[in-house]
Order: sequence, then structure tokens, then C-alpha cells
Amino acid sequence: MNTSLKHWKEAATLILAAGHRLGADALSSRTPQTAAAGSPLGSSHGRSHLPHKSCFDYDVLLLKRSSKSGFMPNAYVFPGGMVDSSDFSSEWLDIFKSFSESPNFGLRSVKQPPETRPPIFATDRLKLGSPISGEVAFRICALRETFEESGVLLVVSKSEEQSLLKSTGGRCAADRVLPKKVNELRSGELTKWRTLVIQNPSNFIRMCRELEVLPNIWALHEWSNWLTPKGRYGVSRFDTAFFICCLQETPHALQDEREIVRFQSYQARELWIAPPQFYELSRMCRFPLLNDLHDFASRRATEGCEHWLPVLIKERFLSLLPGDKLYPSDCSGEAKEDMSTDSHLDDTQDSGLHRMVFSDSHSLTLQVNITPKYNHLVPVGEQALPHDSNSQT
Repeated sequence: MNTSLKHWKEAATLILAAGHRLGADALSSRTPQTAAAGSPLGSSHGRSHLPHKSCFDYDVLLLKRSSKSGFMPNAYVFPGGMVDSSDFSSEWLDIFKSFSESPNFGLRSVKQPPETRPPIFATDRLKLGSPISGEVAFRICALRETFEESGVLLVVSKSEEQSLLKSTGGRCAADRVLPKKVNELRSGELTKWRTLVIQNPSNFIRMCRELEVLPNIWALHEWSNWLTPKGRYGVSRFDTAFFICCLQETPHALQDEREIVRFQSYQARELWIAPPQFYELSRMCRFPLLNDLHDFASRRATEGCEHWLPVLIKERFLSLLPGDKLYPSDCSGEAKEDMSTDSHLDDTQDSGLHRMVFSDSHSLTLQVNITPKYNHLVPVGEQALPHDSNSQT
């Protein structure tokens, strides 16, 4: 853990996409929350109004945060949370001992130059006292938090280690395989361990050792890195690594009444989706088919990702992202007050736009006409649309 950070707490989240059967009967009762996003998501301004039919063959796991939560209450988010010191524990060296000869336990190397890597990945964890790299630890964090919050456990049994160890040039080959099963543990056993892990995150290590399983870090592909801007969602601010994982089948999920008050897989009508989640779902809408999404995520992951700190423009309901023509070159994460009268903010037909426009506190539109870095996706949605200041509340 990096306890020296001034503004942010390090965290990880998991975008979990799971396949289901296409067909009229299945779609009528299993409409994905993001299925309509190819067009309606962009026009729904942050609230998902889903159609009756869809060509999307997968669901995305979204959990509704409690109204009592100190961070983004009532928002639908991907599972995830703060990193724990146990995620960096040296005990993982023994759990992953079969992969000790491979850097990062067989995870593929990222091509992104070290000087441009986000600090959450670039930080030398050895200097902070941990032999576990950020690439590994934040995947463990995302898997642990997903288990805590939803009951979905992504692990690999010891009996499957040999197939995982098949590699080319020291690289684990498992990251290109679309996983079929989440786990084969009995429900009662999952419930017991989930309770223990919630009580103490270090029990995740104990669980893996006693059940002889490995956290399936190879199924998680690096996707993005978001930082919380100052002042919009309370005092908590997070530097969050986003990973994506595609499963062939929808897993059974338990509900955490402690943090998550409702889990909606299907038939969602209107959701408040947190801005980073809305942006990432809009990106995913470029791929209606799960296999295509998985292939893209697997290939793109080695390119790396950007370090995104949204800059809020007070009194204009705007959030600028890196690449926008007005994004400050020296960004400290503070909300910008001196730009609220800048006439260029309303020039939405110009090039160099990468921003979120809020019509109220829970509704947004994406304005994007830049080329993403690291071979990433342009989100689907209404791009470069005029901003109606009269619609603000």
C-alpha cells in the first residue's frame, strides 16, 4: 500500500461481463443493464432506459450502493473497493509459488513506457516493503472486493495450474482464454468464506490456501485508471485501477446487504450510473458480442492506460478529461473556478473535446471527438452536442 499519497486512496474495481443465451425468451427476462447502450445509453444522459430487445449477448454486473454510503450513495457501480495491506502481503508468494519464475506470476508485460505509466502501476512496491507488484496486488484487490460485495468468486483450482503454466516466452497463456466457470464450491462454503473475508480481508489469503485455489488474476485485463475529483462525491477520493473480465456464463451472485442494497441483473428501467462507469459502459457498447469484447480487451491490455483525473468546472456542470483542449496542463485535481466564463466551453463543434456535461447532479452526456491513447475505444453516445445551460438544476 502507498500510504504517502496526499489526496487519494488506492483502489481497484472489476468490470465483469458475463454471457447469456440469445433469443426472444431469454431477452424478455434477461435484458442486460447495458444492452441498450448502443444508442439509448448515449441519449439517456446517464440513466439507462432499456428497450425490450437487444443484440447484446452479455450482461454487466452493476451493484447499487446504499443510500447511507459515504461515497456515491444510490449510484450503480462496478464491484470494487480500497486496496488492503493483505493484497500486497508476501504470503501471496507461497500461494503463487508455481509461477515464481515468471515476472508478475505470468501476467503479460505492458508496452507502455514506464515514465507514462499511471503511478498506481508504476510505483516501485519493493521500496514500500512489498514483493508484490501493483499489477498483481490490484487484481487481487478487485477479485477480493468482487467476492465481498457480490459473492462472485473468480479462482483457479490447483488442478488447473499445469494448463496455466503453459506459456510462450515466460508469458502465461491463460489470459486469452474466455473462462467458462467461476468456481465449483458449494453455496454454504462460499457464504462462510465470504463472511470471513468481509470481517478481515487477510482471510482471502487463508481461503485460497485452505481451498487450494488461486485468484484468477490472468482473467483480469487492464482497462483504465480513474481518479476522484475534489469535492463532488464527498471527502473520499480514490485512485482506482479498472480491470475487465469476460465470462462465458452468468455467475450466481449473492447480495451484500451491508454495502449493496439491491442487485439488478435484468429488467432495469432507470439507473443512476456513476460517471466513470457510464463512460466505460459507453466504450463497451462498441462490442455487442462478448467474444469480440474479450478479444479486444485481451489484445489492448498490453498497451497500458491513461491516468484520468476529471477536472470540474464550477457553475458550468462540466467535467474535463485529459485530451480536451481546455484540460489544464498542470492539473492538481482542484475544481477550476476561473474557467466558468470561458466562451470556448460552449464551442462544442470544435475539435479537441473530451468532456462530460451534466444536465443535473445525476445526468450526463459525453462529448468526445478525440482519438483515444493506447488503442482504446471512443465511447458510444451523443458526441459534441450543444450544451443547454437552461437545463441545469
